[in-house]
Amino acid sequence: MTQPTDQNPIEFISQQIDIEQQYDFIPQTFQDYIGQEELKKKLKIYVQACKKRSEALDHMLLFGPPGLGKTTLCQIMAHIMNVSIKICSGPMLERTGDLVAILSGLGKHDILFIDEIHRTPSHVEEVLYSAMEQFKIDVIIGQGPGAKTVTLPIQPFTLIGATTQSGAISAPLRSRFGIIESLDFYTADELSQVILQNAQYLKITICTDAAKIIATRSRGTPRIAKKLLRRIRDFAQIKNNNIATPTLVRETMQALGIDEDGLTPIDIQILKKILIGYRGGPVGLDTLAAITGQDKETIESVYEPYLLREGFLEKTSKGRQIPQAKLAAVQKKLNIYIKY
Repeated sequence: MTQPTDQNPIEFISQQIDIEQQYDFIPQTFQDYIGQEELKKKLKIYVQACKKRSEALDHMLLFGPPGLGKTTLCQIMAHIMNVSIKICSGPMLERTGDLVAILSGLGKHDILFIDEIHRTPSHVEEVLYSAMEQFKIDVIIGQGPGAKTVTLPIQPFTLIGATTQSGAISAPLRSRFGIIESLDFYTADELSQVILQNAQYLKITICTDAAKIIATRSRGTPRIAKKLLRRIRDFAQIKNNNIATPTLVRETMQALGIDEDGLTPIDIQILKKILIGYRGGPVGLDTLAAITGQDKETIESVYEPYLLREGFLEKTSKGRQIPQAKLAAVQKKLNIYIKY
């Protein structure tokens, strides 16, 4: 476990730290963090006000699709406020004792960041209620008739919860957050800036035009843009003296199977199965999972959101289908023509 320092007051609770973070540029200030401009303006005010009052930041709920930078924003706030941040995920907190141990170890005004907070077990979530409102936790000692409840005071802290499914947050927990904000998908221009920023950190030469090609295929998500850049660095290092030209980027994307709209081989497979097997749909989710070999949760949470957002897919009462207005475009993309 990393010990927090004045320079980097970040402590990770999870033993499964994302290894890929070591290859990414991680901003330390709001100025270095690209995108989410409106949200950053508000967070700057919240952080500055708390520092002036010497108070803990109000509890905050951040929701939005994965990979948009929720964790990074929390690290920036901790850095600016010069407090420690402990990071864990909801599914990790299997027992109330796990959460009690984390809460009792928090220092004054520290931040506890719980990713996927909607997946926190209900019996563990209940411990958060008194901790968030009264900064105390109730611990049961012993078993049976001799058991007794002991109330432990904890330091004033800030809970920041992140979720991709805001509707899955229980009403009692949601009501205890003083700040609720959402993160939006990035524009191609913002993603280009993210790519150019990370290229300097990765020591790869890339021009603006090449960065734009990557940006348009990154599905509006910085995490995807960074992953693609790392793969392009591999190709550039072997084939072009560590220089990522537009031509090399296109060749890399072709090798990865990612088309100009950011569709992956699995996206293409889903559309093909619907188009060829069911003449555009509708197709039930269970059937779609069976014919593509993917589990339905993966289709629903990973692939479907982007296809829906880009208009390649739509939900109906009978299942998923390719919109009538998009049929010609999808047939052209897949080079499959079916007469109806």
